[in-house]
Amino acid sequence: MPAKIDFKRSMKEFYQPSANEVSIIEIPEMQFLMIDGMGSPGDSQEYLDALAALYPIAFKTKFLSKAKGKDYVVPPLEGLWWADNMDDFTKGNRDKWKWTMMIMQPDWITQDMINEAKTITKDKKPELAELLPKLRLQKYREGKAAQIMHIGPYSEEGPTIQNIHDFIKKEGGKFDGYNNKHHEIYLSDPRKANPATMKTVIRQPFI
Repeated sequence: MPAKIDFKRSMKEFYQPSANEVSIIEIPEMQFLMIDGMGSPGDSQEYLDALAALYPIAFKTKFLSKAKGKDYVVPPLEGLWWADNMDDFTKGNRDKWKWTMMIMQPDWITQDMINEAKTITKDKKPELAELLPKLRLQKYREGKAAQIMHIGPYSEEGPTIQNIHDFIKKEGGKFDGYNNKHHEIYLSDPRKANPATMKTVIRQPFI
């Protein structure tokens, strides 16, 4: 049987940046299982509902792929964050934050496989019936971005984010936070990890 693919290892440059210095990387087009929403991460009902729909489909799709002979570790949760008024974002007015939560899907995953996963999940978890149609499989190309690994709780990301922003300015780059969305990749499970050692990739695309 072919070895299980772990994208955190095979695509290490995207998922394991240095925690000591900001680096520039070119992110190619990839496809993601996505769901959009608005509200405070972690405690708004819309956010919690989004994850309740996203994870079952990601894992069911993985098992459908395994049955066809291609097994892989489900990639980590990622989030794009912004606000219509970026002052709401930078000043922490979390109820007005907008987001796309997403999980990368291997290039051999098709819309038909996602649809099959939705059908199976809807039968087993009818409470998700209204949420599942909000999920979509979409290609996303981020392009040039600066990134660094943040070690610690989410509440202490501020200096790390500022470090990236300062780096981009020194490089002569520009971003508006709306068309070039703030991007986080969550490598640790906050339900199990020590907050002091949690790992989060902080990424900011720029031009």
